[in-house]
Amino acid sequence: MFGAIFLGGLLSIVIISFKFTKFEFIKIISKNDKKKGFLLGLSLQVLLMVVLLFTIGFINAFIAILHLFIFWIISDLIGGFIVKKRKSETKCYYAGAAAIIFTGLYLLTGAFLAYNVWETSYELSTDKELGNLKVAMIADSHVGTTFDGEGFEKRMMALNDTKPDIVVVAGDFVDDDTTKEDMIKSCQVLGNLDTKYGVYFSFGNHDKGYFNSRGYTGEDLLNELEKNNVIVLQDESILLDDRFYVIGRQDRSVDMMGGKRAGMNELVKDLDKSKYMIVIDHQPHDYEAQAESGVDLVLSGHTHGGQVFPGNLVEALFRTDDKVYGHEKRGNTDFIVTSGISDWAIIFKTCCYSEFVTCNIK
Repeated sequence: MFGAIFLGGLLSIVIISFKFTKFEFIKIISKNDKKKGFLLGLSLQVLLMVVLLFTIGFINAFIAILHLFIFWIISDLIGGFIVKKRKSETKCYYAGAAAIIFTGLYLLTGAFLAYNVWETSYELSTDKELGNLKVAMIADSHVGTTFDGEGFEKRMMALNDTKPDIVVVAGDFVDDDTTKEDMIKSCQVLGNLDTKYGVYFSFGNHDKGYFNSRGYTGEDLLNELEKNNVIVLQDESILLDDRFYVIGRQDRSVDMMGGKRAGMNELVKDLDKSKYMIVIDHQPHDYEAQAESGVDLVLSGHTHGGQVFPGNLVEALFRTDDKVYGHEKRGNTDFIVTSGISDWAIIFKTCCYSEFVTCNIK
């Protein structure tokens, strides 16, 4: 994915450099010399990339350039249609100016939607003797991307204000870029949440780290969570108040990296099926087996809601996951996928927003 973004960004830089030659000030400076105009346009592109690299980082700089290229093509098509209808050219290159302005506003909106967090609430019902239960879920905090440990605390205080009975963390709590200090602080924040039944955690594909460069291991994270009374479930279940089960799955990446996680039938075979069953599974990728197992609610993250348009459409088209975002019901099983409260690497959300989820089950 990053390779495609990088190559696409390089191609966009070249094409946009040619586009810059259409601006009147470039024509004046270059004295209508196309070669000089291209070099001037390329110089502006390089300057823009340097500024972006130092302000928003490598991957986000290339994403910004790709968006500029796409919007510039669209703007040129619209501009060409208008010129054809009017049957007259304009001296000013409005299409190029519009593309630059629109891209800036679009990405600023995307950053606003990524850096701020909203509550998304779902109303669910069950025939089982559960009573009323309010479940809050977070996923994909990737602490250190759009907020540090202190920022995580502010967001969790907003979640705490909704007065959930139980909080579940559906993976990718941290990643390779999360500092040890922020990890420790964030674990303490989870431990300070005021709930009736506590906080329950299942690992995501990033939590245990890939590169061993952050100064702590997955085991260190596990110990820190447990030190703060967070219950970590790895292919395990727990019965709470003789009312409902919480089943925490190991992440699908365990299977992909040569290990083996338990199947859904194995996880529920010894459970009392008359009681409500909540599954925490980071990746929404096992819906058929989960529905067949008879569990009542499956909570997932991982997809970031598609994050950047048209990524949501591409993911939905190729079905790399069972669902990209939102609520779906299969048989008697409710499935909910959250867009997460932050992002990994990319600091824009242009087809969704950052959120924590609350489920009011009656």
